[in-house]
Amino acid sequence: MENGNHFCKINAGGFAKAAAGIMGLVYAICAIFVALWPDFALQLLGWLIHLVNVDKFAGARAITLGGFLAGLAQMIIYSYIVAWLIAWLHNKFCKIN
Repeated sequence: MENGNHFCKINAGGFAKAAAGIMGLVYAICAIFVALWPDFALQLLGWLIHLVNVDKFAGARAITLGGFLAGLAQMIIYSYIVAWLIAWLHNKFCKIN
């Protein structure tokens, strides 16, 4: 604290890159999990989204390299945008206090 000011600002770009990287890693781990244990992964998804018969909505799908890369790109981009917006909003609130 200097001159009564709090240092609560976040580097939005750095925070967004870190969040996007972590979410990309989580996505890759999830894809590996689904590839190795598809039935259990589907059961976990059902628990997560409160559906008892989630298999009714999921067709016979396989993880492909193209699908994995497209999903990974989306996960990284969306995570970056959301994390940047959170940091930006956080910094705006810091100015208010």
